[in-house]
Amino acid sequence: MSAGVRRVVAPIVGIVVFAVVWELLVRVFDIRRFVLLPPSSIIDTLTATPAFYWDNALVTARHMVIGLSISLLCAIVVGSIMAASRFIEEAAQPVLILVLVTPWVAYITSVVLWLNGGDPTIYFMVAFTAFPVFTFGVVGGMKSADPAARELLASVDARPWEVLWRLRLPSAMPSIFTTARFAVGLGLAAAYFSEGSALTTSGLGAIGRRAASFNDAEVLWTTIVCSALLGIAGLAIVSILERVLLRWHVSQRS
Repeated sequence: MSAGVRRVVAPIVGIVVFAVVWELLVRVFDIRRFVLLPPSSIIDTLTATPAFYWDNALVTARHMVIGLSISLLCAIVVGSIMAASRFIEEAAQPVLILVLVTPWVAYITSVVLWLNGGDPTIYFMVAFTAFPVFTFGVVGGMKSADPAARELLASVDARPWEVLWRLRLPSAMPSIFTTARFAVGLGLAAAYFSEGSALTTSGLGAIGRRAASFNDAEVLWTTIVCSALLGIAGLAIVSILERVLLRWHVSQRS
């Protein structure tokens, strides 16, 4: 089996085996429907109204993509400042760690009251949650820039923005893509839970919250599975972008 075929077949086989084991466990141990549904029931619910879940998945995807884009742009600005100053880096690290380890689910209500709910709340939560991860990736990548290249740019009196654009940012790209994989998971979780709390009526999180309130296990678990599929799609897009944009990097050479 060629490497290309294996990369396609192996994940499919893994997912199928996982689904079969999941189905058997639910059937054999007679697990209650609200605790865990078998994949067959979830597929039946999804195929009954596919447009409904597709439309809401697109809303959640929009929240995630916009929030992560804002987070990345802010992380590049802050990370470039931290990478240029050891003092600022050491001063900012504890704050970033606090943001990263604090259970953000606990203060969603405060953010909803602050921003009056809706899309701004969701964008903020996604961006805020992913910001520390992106920032650490940017700082680590920029600090790994080739010292010889830095000396060369200094010898020709390159301006700070030229050093950033021509050396530091390209050097940070592999690290940014690595942290983007974690940020996708964090951003998707933030989008899902924020939609359920931000007084919205659309998005997987919003319909999942309503389903949980009415003990509708089929809809709830279908939104969970749709979110998982959305996360897989996000990771696949990150991998494709990495292959396209980092063709020059040693990590992408076979």
